[in-house]
Amino acid sequence: MFSRLREDVRSVLERDPAAHSALQVLLFYPGLHAIWLHRIAHRFWRAHLRFPAHLIASFARWLTGVEIHPAARLGRRLFIDHGMGVVIGETAEVGDDVTLYHGVTLGGVSLAHGKRHPTLEDHVTVGAGAKLLGAITIGRHSRIGANAVVIKDVEPEKVVVGIPGKVVTRERESPPVDLQHDQLPDVVAERLDVLLARLSAVEAQLRADQNALVGEYDFTI
Repeated sequence: MFSRLREDVRSVLERDPAAHSALQVLLFYPGLHAIWLHRIAHRFWRAHLRFPAHLIASFARWLTGVEIHPAARLGRRLFIDHGMGVVIGETAEVGDDVTLYHGVTLGGVSLAHGKRHPTLEDHVTVGAGAKLLGAITIGRHSRIGANAVVIKDVEPEKVVVGIPGKVVTRERESPPVDLQHDQLPDVVAERLDVLLARLSAVEAQLRADQNALVGEYDFTI
């Protein structure tokens, strides 16, 4: 148990430049507190002790602002930065070395029982305010932009931006922990640039055709 606690604290120190000491992380990082309380709640849940599991999860939400269903499965070295407003649903599965920023939702879109929440594979980074909805899978080393709404599977090594989320192929090798979630392409702007360039080319061709027509027929009296 203590080795896992040290591992959690070390992962925060490695990923957050604002973390200056282990004591600071232990005392003042609500995302870490939420994960530790979830582990206790999850043990009760697996033992079919649902009332204490929900009680601990509700206390964790009140204390940290992070809501994690006690049945959710969380991997090792999960980092929830700031934490406020993070929601992780009942059937969500989170891999190792995943980073979630504040306001992230791993939610469901179905009233049916069974798998209805996202699965995040290892080394996924999800930017602030992003919503991942449904029984989708986010591949390893993928990066979800802030406020993106993702409702379809994402292959490994992809970037997703926009509403609804649009997939962009990554052009660089993934580091072990990817915190550069601000370096994302603007898909809409890129497509607008293509349209504007095409429009300029068409206008130039029309002007050239008009000048050629005027030159061919001399209407001077």
